[in-house]
Amino acid sequence: MSNNSNPNYFRLGVFVLAAIGVLIAVILIFGSGQFFKKSFTIETYLKQSVTGLDAGAAVRFRGVKIGQVTQIALTGDIYETNMPFDQRRQYVLVRMQIYGDKVGQEQIADFVENNLRARIKSQGITGVSYVEFDFVSSAHDYPQLPYSWKPDYPVIPSLPNQTDEIIAGIQKLIGALNQMNIDGSVKKMDLVLDNLNVMMAGNGKDNQGVIQTVKELNVILTRVNNVTDKGELKALMDQLVAATTSLRQTITSVQGDTTLTMDNIKQASENLNEFSRIISQSPSSLIWSEPPPKIAPANQATGQTGAQK
Repeated sequence: MSNNSNPNYFRLGVFVLAAIGVLIAVILIFGSGQFFKKSFTIETYLKQSVTGLDAGAAVRFRGVKIGQVTQIALTGDIYETNMPFDQRRQYVLVRMQIYGDKVGQEQIADFVENNLRARIKSQGITGVSYVEFDFVSSAHDYPQLPYSWKPDYPVIPSLPNQTDEIIAGIQKLIGALNQMNIDGSVKKMDLVLDNLNVMMAGNGKDNQGVIQTVKELNVILTRVNNVTDKGELKALMDQLVAATTSLRQTITSVQGDTTLTMDNIKQASENLNEFSRIISQSPSSLIWSEPPPKIAPANQATGQTGAQK
């Protein structure tokens, strides 16, 4: 009986070994030789849910696959085991295998300084998430998560998930709407509308309203148009021109009289200066000399002197 069963065990063993060989070949073929590629490990910390992100998820840089997620855990189980549970930060730790030659710590620090950040994104409507790396100009608006341990691998800071940010914004908006006094706002709006109605239609007392004011303005404009059409405005302008001409003639006449008066004053002043000179030189002539000639106006002909008369 044992002789009959030995060939069966042998065939079963050969089948198992062949299945294992085929499985290894399939992994090598469909893995595209990833097991033999150079790679290095980096990690990031997140303070949010990573639902939909699993080990093996793609890691992309601007849409190009550069690696895969190898481990998802909590920092409390990796780095904070010696701390009390209530003092642990409990960040989500995501470790990733990046294909290519190993990048040094200095290069990683330089990338971080130039705003290289990691962010969890969803792929379409399937809900499958992946890690996206990119240089983000608004990275300074999101401070890096603080930690006190020494990481086992280089750390790339993370940014909040855009979906979570949108949901958080909607929640804040709903909270603000809940706190808003809708009834008070409606009452204030009614009061504004009432004041606007009073301003437009008036209150029937001292406030005539904008509508009545516009009507009165239209009446005034109509009267102005009537005056212009009847020629009364032209007659008024003619009268104004005539008054201006008369005023100009009066001013000209006054200027002529003023000029004559000034000439007479000048002549009298010259005669007075001559008289003062003679008195100062010969005081006796004031008594013994002949009377001085009469002062004639500048505009009259003086054919005879005072002595001749």
